[in-house]
Amino acid sequence: MNGTGAARDTAFCRIVRLAERDREVIGFRIDGAVQEGLAGDTVLTAMLGTTGFLRQSEFGPERRAGFCLMGACQDCWVWQEEGPRIRACSTPLAEGMRLLTQAPEVWP
Repeated sequence: MNGTGAARDTAFCRIVRLAERDREVIGFRIDGAVQEGLAGDTVLTAMLGTTGFLRQSEFGPERRAGFCLMGACQDCWVWQEEGPRIRACSTPLAEGMRLLTQAPEVWP
């Protein structure tokens, strides 16, 4: 389910949940869009299960989805609306997180 209560189209998701669906639902936002994950998910799991990617590449049109999945490669950096980057693969999802797939503008 997505934030609207409608069934989500998982055709573009990189992660599809097959089991453990009975955990507490956690609401969060990606680029302003309301999404849902489950308690115990990492940010990476929640994002790849809802949007299919973590962030835009800085060097081209490609979308990134993480690489090593253990916090060593820096491919899973995403931003919070407040600005600080986090590693999606090792950061637990928290209620109300507001995530961005591109770096926020920091220059005036």
